[in-house]
Amino acid sequence: MITLGGGVRGEHVAVVQGDRYPVEVISHCVRLYFRFPLSFREVEELMLRRGVIASYETVRRWCAEFGQAYANGLRRRRPRPGDKWHLDEVFVRINGELKYLWRAVDQDGNVLDILVQNRRDKAAARRFFRRLMKKTRSVPRVVVTDKFRSYGAAHREVMPSVEHRSYKGLNNRAENSHQPTRQRERAMKGFRSVGVAQRFLSAFSGISPHFRPHRHLMTPFDHRAEMTIRFAIWDQITRAASRPTTA
Repeated sequence: MITLGGGVRGEHVAVVQGDRYPVEVISHCVRLYFRFPLSFREVEELMLRRGVIASYETVRRWCAEFGQAYANGLRRRRPRPGDKWHLDEVFVRINGELKYLWRAVDQDGNVLDILVQNRRDKAAARRFFRRLMKKTRSVPRVVVTDKFRSYGAAHREVMPSVEHRSYKGLNNRAENSHQPTRQRERAMKGFRSVGVAQRFLSAFSGISPHFRPHRHLMTPFDHRAEMTIRFAIWDQITRAASRPTTA
């Protein structure tokens, strides 16, 4: 008998490379992996304690198959992005080589997009600006960056009518948003390739914040109520994205 919270109803089944498991099992494994600093083997162990037999390779396939779809579903449920964008970039070591992780968040701290690139220059900044506008289908009122000059040069080419603010210390919101990524990077002992980093971080930035409300601003009662709502949204999203079939 498989029990996850309120139980798993067997009528909703997803198929991944020949494996048939209840959608609730798959979504629970995906949530554990992207929400907490766990390895695939650790997720396997936690699920075994619940009576679910699934190898770490199966968990890995589930995360690869459904992680991005779940993240996209959550993003579609979010309100329209704010009109003030904070951009920042940090270096990451991928297979021993120095790369750069570009990130944009709005004034509410919602991650708009991330992009792993080889360089930190005007062309990279321009590419990120264009990708942001295409993905959000919007143009901000204000763009906030640090004093890195390539931002200004790319801004003048791509969105010259948008206000650009660049002051040291003004961009703490974007800089702070890198912290969860750094925690996972350490737990995973780095990324093996640019593609692996981009795929993981794209799904991670969509799923992890959904389960991280601003708890320090809430009473315990309000936090429980908010999490109940977020779990309900997660159930709706994952059922829709997992292509359920009749068992």
